[in-house]
Amino acid sequence: MVAGSDRIRVAMPHGPAPVERDGVSDYVAHLVRALDDAGVTVTPVPVRPADGRSPLRWLTATARAAERVRRLGADLVHVQFAPSAYRFSGMPGLLPLRLPRSVPLVTTVHEYGGWAVPGWLPGPLWSLLERARLWDRETGRLVPASAAVIVTNDGHAGAVRARTGVATAHVPLAPNVTDHAGATTAGRLLRAQIGLPGDAPLLVFFGFVHPVKGIRHLIGALPALRRAHPDLRLLVAGGFTSQALPEAEARAFRDELTALTHRHGVADAVTFTGYLTPERASAALHAADVVVLPFTAGVTLKSGALLAALAHGRPTVVTAPDDGGDELHRSGAVAVVPERRDSAALAATVGRVLADPVLRRRLAERGRTLAAGYAWPRVAAAHRDLYRRLLGRHDG
Repeated sequence: MVAGSDRIRVAMPHGPAPVERDGVSDYVAHLVRALDDAGVTVTPVPVRPADGRSPLRWLTATARAAERVRRLGADLVHVQFAPSAYRFSGMPGLLPLRLPRSVPLVTTVHEYGGWAVPGWLPGPLWSLLERARLWDRETGRLVPASAAVIVTNDGHAGAVRARTGVATAHVPLAPNVTDHAGATTAGRLLRAQIGLPGDAPLLVFFGFVHPVKGIRHLIGALPALRRAHPDLRLLVAGGFTSQALPEAEARAFRDELTALTHRHGVADAVTFTGYLTPERASAALHAADVVVLPFTAGVTLKSGALLAALAHGRPTVVTAPDDGGDELHRSGAVAVVPERRDSAALAATVGRVLADPVLRRRLAERGRTLAAGYAWPRVAAAHRDLYRRLLGRHDG
């Protein structure tokens, strides 16, 4: 631990949702704890609008958050940014206009490359503004005004550089659920609780449930898989309601998936758990014979759910993104479905993994090895070292 007078003090604005409703909030909670162990004191500052539907509520919330940051007198401000975390409001992008210029600003972009506000502005005009570092179509003034921009993956690094010319710092994610003591036994109990015969295969999807996660296609793959494995079950382990999927939309999507299980004749094979505590999530991962993450845009190492599955030693099936993937897809640590949004392709790849115990062991071993390089102490050390450089501190 670092003595109190030597500790870097960071104010960290982020979205308002609790950890059970937002992946970035969950990330912040993990990061704050890890940074504390690394000698950095972080004060989270949620940008939280008051109740009401006024379009200016996010502007008011942004101004209040900036005022709190100023009162904290921190050494550095580090904003955690994802459009969905702020319900796709552009107002948090105005934060730098209200912050003291003498304090270094850092921004982490968790989502980047598919959004613009306002959406009607022509692309060439955006390019002019971005190359001049006046405004960024997704983050407002955050990226242009930051002393450092952190990305979690190569895809975002390339997009930020192409649009703005800004060089980024790459700090990867870490598992969003650690392997809890006793989770192996809890996993066996969970299998029994859902009525799974001892030797029946269990597929687990883990993470927030959203239309882009490919659950529709996974349910569509079950009839083919059950022809070879009549007792096979699917556990959808994660909450529906989130910042990206408000309550009414989440309820409608759950109803849609439930109807889909009946349409495919697999309602008896699918269990939706809702949000799980970290301990229960760890148990669910240990219960899995195969974890399946069939994201419609592909899966990369920016997924904390993926890293959690690998860290738990679970054989994992993923879809690949358009660019063919990153280190993950070259590692041999996952089985890759050749097509996205394709139930038949999912069934073929999952079926191959289920039929080959040697392949499952190899995937589990390589997955653990890969995930070992993505740990919260490493993430925290990378942040601390970046903060020190920005603040001109070179005291190891």
